[in-house]
Amino acid sequence: QVQLVESGGGLVQAGASLSLSCAASGGTFSSYVMGWFRQPPGKEREFVASISRMGIDPLYADSVKGRSLISRDNVNNTMLLQMNSLDPEDTAVYYCAASVGRRPGDRTIDYNYWGRGTQVTVSS
Repeated sequence: QVQLVESGGGLVQAGASLSLSCAASGGTFSSYVMGWFRQPPGKEREFVASISRMGIDPLYADSVKGRSLISRDNVNNTMLLQMNSLDPEDTAVYYCAASVGRRPGDRTIDYNYWGRGTQVTVSS
């Protein structure tokens, strides 16, 4: 069973960039489809981005498309999410997730394992 730990969150100003990292342990990282989700204050958890086992076929939510980049390193068992031009609406707890499915998905039910999350706060 894989364990996931997110890092890189914090308080940033609008327009800034941020890189989130997810470190995986306890499983065969390359066997999992990986994803990022976020949960804004008072709202449900929502999809941000996902990436296939081999690091291709990224999928992005419309809200972050064009200003975000998801990547993974199957040697070091890590996944990154680079976000640019941050907006206060990006404020949320960001979660790393792993799926035993074959293709990147955009639903929470597609994912089997979750990290505890890292807080990102974007000030205006």
